[in-house]
Amino acid sequence: MSDRRAPSHFTATLLRPKKASTVDFPAFIVLPRDVSATLPRRGRTTITGALDGHAFEALLEPDGQKSHWLKVTQEMLDMSGASIGEDARFELCPIAQEPEPELPEAFALALKEFPEARATWDATTTLARVDWIHWMVSAKQEKTRQKRVRDACDMLSSGKKKVCCFDPSGYYSKAFRAPEADLS
Repeated sequence: MSDRRAPSHFTATLLRPKKASTVDFPAFIVLPRDVSATLPRRGRTTITGALDGHAFEALLEPDGQKSHWLKVTQEMLDMSGASIGEDARFELCPIAQEPEPELPEAFALALKEFPEARATWDATTTLARVDWIHWMVSAKQEKTRQKRVRDACDMLSSGKKKVCCFDPSGYYSKAFRAPEADLS
């Protein structure tokens, strides 16, 4: 069996998001499927990496096509000297242990009001918590995000440790995808 923690090396074109004014990153890449297949999960995955030899840590997002995509920050571009529209060398490796996800403020407040939900939350795995947070924050509308916070508290209060009916890869629901590239 191969080591799923071995680094992957590949070249990818740095793409500009078509709706650049609505996102907080200037560039992105879509991982080659064979590289994505070496990752431990189809959902959000934290990696260490290098862009043209310059180290970074990032959260890969699922693209809904059984692969992942990476937000390339301005800091990553500046430190590497890489330019949008050009090919860049990447090295990626999943981290040994997924870090605890940051709680959205509304959910952190809600957990204070629901001790049963908090108890179940504390008893879940880190990966389950990553999926709960992803489910809540991935809603497109604020109204839906608020409803998911309430629903999460209800489900957790009833003892559910995993968010039900949530496909963290987006493949079956087509809920997630990489940004559309600006090809102009």
